Amino acid sequence: MCFGSKDKSDDPAPKPVQAPPQPSSSSKPTASMPEQYAPPPGPPPTYGQNAGYAPPPGPPPSHQARDSGPLPAKNNPFFSDPSSSSSPQQQQTTTDDYAPPPGPPPGPSKPPQHDWQSAVPDTALLPPPPDFFGGFDRSPAHNATEAECDAGERWCAAHPPYAAQPRDPAVDAAARRGDVALYVPPGSAGFAVARRAPGVWRVEAPRGAPDTCLATYPPLYHAAAHSPAVTGGNGGSYTAYYEVRIREARGADVGLALGFVAPPYPGFRLPGWHRASVGVHGDDGHRYVNDRWGGKAFAAPFRAGETVGLGMEFSSSASAPPYSSSSDNAGGSGIKVRIFLTRDGREAGSWDLHEETDRAQDLPVTGLEGRNDLCAAVGVFGGLAVDVVFAPDRWAWRG
Repeated sequence: MCFGSKDKSDDPAPKPVQAPPQPSSSSKPTASMPEQYAPPPGPPPTYGQNAGYAPPPGPPPSHQARDSGPLPAKNNPFFSDPSSSSSPQQQQTTTDDYAPPPGPPPGPSKPPQHDWQSAVPDTALLPPPPDFFGGFDRSPAHNATEAECDAGERWCAAHPPYAAQPRDPAVDAAARRGDVALYVPPGSAGFAVARRAPGVWRVEAPRGAPDTCLATYPPLYHAAAHSPAVTGGNGGSYTAYYEVRIREARGADVGLALGFVAPPYPGFRLPGWHRASVGVHGDDGHRYVNDRWGGKAFAAPFRAGETVGLGMEFSSSASAPPYSSSSDNAGGSGIKVRIFLTRDGREAGSWDLHEETDRAQDLPVTGLEGRNDLCAAVGVFGGLAVDVVFAPDRWAWRG
C-alpha cells in the first residue's frame, strides 16, 4: 500500500468480490475436507477376502497315510507327550512306522586299498632269511690258536681237494653198507681205534688230546655213483649219514665234532674250519662251513650218553643255484644239498648248504656241492670215548 492516499472518507472499505466456485477436476478430497479420511470400522477389505486360506486340519498330505494321532515322542527330541492315551499296540505300531532302518548307519566311504596280497607271493615259497647275525667271532667254548688256524690255511693251500674218483662199484657198495674204515691221522699219540663190528668203530681219545680229525675211506659220498648230476636224479636223492654214540666225556665239554670233508684235509684241524668241509661241534652246538672263527648258532651242546648223527642229502633241484666255479658247474643241472643233525634218532635241525649268506663275511662252500667225494670226519679233542656207526641197520635214526 502507498502512504498518503487521496480518499479522506470514513466509510468502511467494500468487501472484495468472491470468484464463483469452479468444478474440481479431481475426485480426491481437498485439505478443507479432512472428515472424509477417517478409517472405516472393521478389518481392511483385503483381509476379509483371505478368510478361506486357513490351513486345513490334520497332518500334511505326505503323512495322510499314517495315523492321525500325534507323532511318537521318541521321534521328537524336544517334546514328550505324557498324556498320550493310545494303546500299547497303537504305540508299537506308530513307533514301528518311524523306527530307523536296521543295522548301523552308513559310514563314510573308504578309499580303495592296495591289494598287497596279490602283489606279494606266498612267503612259504621264499627261501629262509639270511642268517646275517648268527655268526660268532669266537666260540663260547673251545678255541684254537691263531697260529694253528694259519697253519691249517697254509696246509689247505698246499693240498687242494682231490678230483672225484672214477665210478667203482665196490666203493659204491661199501658206502651204502657202511663198510668203511676209520683212520687216525699220522703223528697222533694216545688214540685207540678199533673195529667192533662191520660198520662200527670204537674210538678212545686220551684226556687233554689236541684237535684231531679222523676220516673214512672209502668216502661215504662217491660223486661218480651218487651225484644226481651224474645219475640224472631219477626223482630221488642220496643221503650220506653216520652216527656217534657218546659213551664218555673226559673233559668239561663233549670234545666231539661231526662233519664231512673233501679229501685231503689237515688232520690237526676240526671239520668245518677250512675249505670243502662242514661240521657241527659238540662243545658249543655251532655249525661250521669253511668257518675258522666261531661258527653259527645251531643246536644245544652235545651230552654224554646220547647218540648224535650228521647227514648230507643230495637231490636234483631246478631251483638250486649254479655252481660258483667252472669245474663245479660241469655236468648240467644244480644239486640241492641239505645238511641235518639227529639226536637219539630224531632230526634236531637242518639247513640248506646254498642258503643266502653274507658275501663279505662267509666263505665259499666249494667242494661240498656234490662234485667231490666226501669222507665222514670225526673230530675229537679233550678226551672222550665214542662208538662211530656207519652201518645203516645199526642207526637210531630210521630216515
